[in-house]
Amino acid sequence: MARYRDSSCKLCRRENLKLYLKGDRCYGDKCAFERRAYAPGQHGQRRGGKISDYKVQLREKQKVKRIYGVLEKQFKGYYTLADRRKGVTGTNLLLILESRLDNIVYRMGFAASRSQARQLVRHNHFTVNDKKVNIPSYLVKPGDEIKVKEESKKAPQIIGAMETVVRRGIPDWIEVDKEKFKGTLKSLPNREDLTMPIQEQLIIELYSK
Repeated sequence: MARYRDSSCKLCRRENLKLYLKGDRCYGDKCAFERRAYAPGQHGQRRGGKISDYKVQLREKQKVKRIYGVLEKQFKGYYTLADRRKGVTGTNLLLILESRLDNIVYRMGFAASRSQARQLVRHNHFTVNDKKVNIPSYLVKPGDEIKVKEESKKAPQIIGAMETVVRRGIPDWIEVDKEKFKGTLKSLPNREDLTMPIQEQLIIELYSK
């Protein structure tokens, strides 16, 4: 399976926005975006010039893909699914991305970043409604219960993430019992609950051409 292997910090610098791709490190002094808040590469500090509508739309799509760690083919599939559902396509797209198991694990505080959550899910550290699920893109539904498997409760990555989740907090639409290493998706979030600076309408305009 294809995946991004270069520095995660370059993605934040390319999008000119802190995407919080490296977990707790992004909140400290070692954050590369804070030290070098310009695009990567030889000409990175020359950011500027005229920007076309297409480029604005493309950058918005790339930003959202990088936030959630999704590649183009899968992202396009999510757009198609969102367009078929009732309601606003852009909001539907964000809710689908938020429903991914790796994102829910991250939101619950069992992983320090979405990339770490993907790795933990693939390595069979979690169950959904007491059934083993090792597919990061599995779409969690309201009422589903996610548990850390008994033998995984001492995993240092999970313990460390649970100790630092206080920095970003756990959203209201998720309920977590830290003592029992489990959480429940109470409901899907409202659009206003998603605070990342995302303009999903630009993505819809790009795909609608």
